Amino acid sequence: MSTTQITGKRVLFIDRDGTLINEAPPTYQLDSFDKLSFYPDVFFYLRKIAAELDYELVMPTNQDGLGTTGFPEDTFWPVHNFVVNSLQSEGIVFSDVLIDRTFPHENAPTRKPGVGMFTKYINNPEYDLANSFVIGDRITDVQLAKNLGAKAIWINNDANLGAAEIQDKVAELRTSTIALETIHWKEIYEFLKLGLRTVVHERNTNETKIKVELNVDGSGKAVINTGLGFFDHMLDQIARHGKMDLNITTHGDLHIDEHHTIEDTGIALGEAFGKALADKRGMERYGFALPMDEADAKVLIDFGGRNWIVWNATFTREKIGEMPTEMFFHFFKSFSDAAKCNLNIECHGDNEHHKIEAIFKAFAKAIRMAVKRDPLSNYLPSTKGVL
Repeated sequence: MSTTQITGKRVLFIDRDGTLINEAPPTYQLDSFDKLSFYPDVFFYLRKIAAELDYELVMPTNQDGLGTTGFPEDTFWPVHNFVVNSLQSEGIVFSDVLIDRTFPHENAPTRKPGVGMFTKYINNPEYDLANSFVIGDRITDVQLAKNLGAKAIWINNDANLGAAEIQDKVAELRTSTIALETIHWKEIYEFLKLGLRTVVHERNTNETKIKVELNVDGSGKAVINTGLGFFDHMLDQIARHGKMDLNITTHGDLHIDEHHTIEDTGIALGEAFGKALADKRGMERYGFALPMDEADAKVLIDFGGRNWIVWNATFTREKIGEMPTEMFFHFFKSFSDAAKCNLNIECHGDNEHHKIEAIFKAFAKAIRMAVKRDPLSNYLPSTKGVL
């Protein structure tokens, strides 16, 4: 896994309304105490973030028309100060609170997602914006992160909140800027504490050229293109049922046969897992049995640093789709060898398609179970002290 050298302070730019406290529709103005309620679990997990992690906390917020007759200051400050003081009493201290008072139609450069309020942090070597995050509930907060050159943690309770003119950018922002999309502060804490296990890995030989993009902590998105339709379908099962993001592009010598494409994809995927799981502290390590109609599959996995495979599955058909059934074993053995994991695979059933699909789904579930981490634990699951 590649690492980025941190050269300055990392910042969490944390929006107030909808992030620290709950939104107050229909006016979305927190101008009285009876509208105030804190976002669930924000005290517990933000206190842990403040205590355990090295981030400076900054609170930027748009407050439309603050100081006008429609939103007088004497209705704003008592509630706002109560919010800030309540957080501070729990050890959650913001180094700065940035408030923009303009209305949307004014298009002021200080209004989020504009960066006019953030001049202190931009092009300042004291701050590392590339490794900083904007945390907010509106798509404008995500756009702000992009404008700052940071990443976004999107608390997406309502995707329609935010400026209408950038709603069509959501798909692009998910690719370019959003590091985590959630509605739970627990997941925000775990993400900031542990990070995402991501890797981009390429394996090129005279026979195949393969690129694997893997996010072990993803959500099940996949883009697979190996040139073999049924193989693509099976690899998609790994991403979907393992809740990991997986992009695989394989260019192989299919004009000869399928062997190198399938075997080398297994090797490349195993190598990618080996890199992504380099630090196994807090990881479960082991993991799954799964039925599919009349078929039942058992896949046991151990990311223990040693490769071994036990294969107890037979197929009577020569091919499923365009994939030779003899290559299923080779794929999993290649993965085991490259990922340095134990695999014990067993399957029974009548329908050949159901059998192999059950194996791939159980394989995905086993991986999901084994790679699960406990953010509160630094325990290495081995008496040897190394994996």
